[in-house]
Amino acid sequence: MKKSASTSPQLRRQVRGRRLIYLDNAATTLKPLPVIEAVREHMSLGAANVHRGAHLLSDEATDRFEAVRERARAFLGAESKSEVIFTRGTTEGMNLLAHSLSRVILNEDDEIILSQMEHHSNIVPWQIAARERRARVRFVPVLDDGSLDYAAFEAMLSPRAKIVSLVHLSNALGTLNPLARFFAAAREVGAVCVADAAQSASVYPLDVKGLGCDFLALSGHKMFGPTGVGVLYGRLSWLEKLPPYQGGGSMISEVREDGVDFLPPPHRFEAGTPPIAEVLGLGEAMKFITEIGFDQLKAHERAIMSLAEEGLARIPDVRRIGTAPEHSHVLSFLLGRSHPSDVGAILDEQGVAVRAGHHCCQPLMRRFGIPGTVRASFSVYTSEEDIRDFLISVQKAKDLLS
Repeated sequence: MKKSASTSPQLRRQVRGRRLIYLDNAATTLKPLPVIEAVREHMSLGAANVHRGAHLLSDEATDRFEAVRERARAFLGAESKSEVIFTRGTTEGMNLLAHSLSRVILNEDDEIILSQMEHHSNIVPWQIAARERRARVRFVPVLDDGSLDYAAFEAMLSPRAKIVSLVHLSNALGTLNPLARFFAAAREVGAVCVADAAQSASVYPLDVKGLGCDFLALSGHKMFGPTGVGVLYGRLSWLEKLPPYQGGGSMISEVREDGVDFLPPPHRFEAGTPPIAEVLGLGEAMKFITEIGFDQLKAHERAIMSLAEEGLARIPDVRRIGTAPEHSHVLSFLLGRSHPSDVGAILDEQGVAVRAGHHCCQPLMRRFGIPGTVRASFSVYTSEEDIRDFLISVQKAKDLLS
């Protein structure tokens, strides 16, 4: 995908005198020029605040800001842009939900169902909420191939299950979970369904109706956008019931000495000055994705992934972690008895950027009985040459560490 590669200026730099081979896209993606330009333009041409100010600069900023909300609505297939809340990212989205949703529906002895493959940002907020509400957190087991145990999930469902929050695409394994199936079963017992789409937003089309979720969280920086910005989708009928997560300006209708009235969603959940430049950059990131098209994105990902999988299979002592039939752009592996950090350090010397560790998924690593993995994750600008150099570097690491 030459066009997408040429628009990411980060790929022009060298690392330790070598061409940069960036394979850490599950941590954060590189930023296309239109995203960088959108942030620069706002900072350069006024940097005005939104939803306030009796002047042209503020009006222009507000119009551009709200246009991104509409773009996000279309990107997610939501019914109304009132269902689109701007956040600092998936982590804040999950914390907002755990705080506000638990106060409405969670009581003593109720249950929150997660899975063993969740990122810590989809575990810790719910654990905090469960402790406060004297509820219980349960975990869907992960099978040996890295897929979720649906039979075990079904057995967990009962009227006590109030919240089911699951990852769409595992950041550690690349497993693509059939959330529509899980959420359909969860709705049968009246559970609220939450999707973590941080990893899938850059690869798979997101349709909140098709997924059957009540809420969905994503991060801008994992889908070619800036850091410090994300989106929380919430079904409007639910958002109207939830109390605010934070208090301050922009989210109130009236403040009196004896109380306060809040604005309706989404502004009720957007206290204070939002990350305006970052939201504008996120809008360009969504445009970047839709202009390439998800069919082309998926075709490129599959071709690159197949090349990497076939190459790793030819290197002795490579052990894949996560081989579910439905998986995407994340490839986790171990190299013999070598610690993942040692492998990652050798790859870094060759200009290959990967991640080594537990990937903020300690329960998942514990389930496989390992401290972590080496994780290579691919994107639109990953080339066949990148994969060939990556495989050469893995072979070199094996030779050095044997």
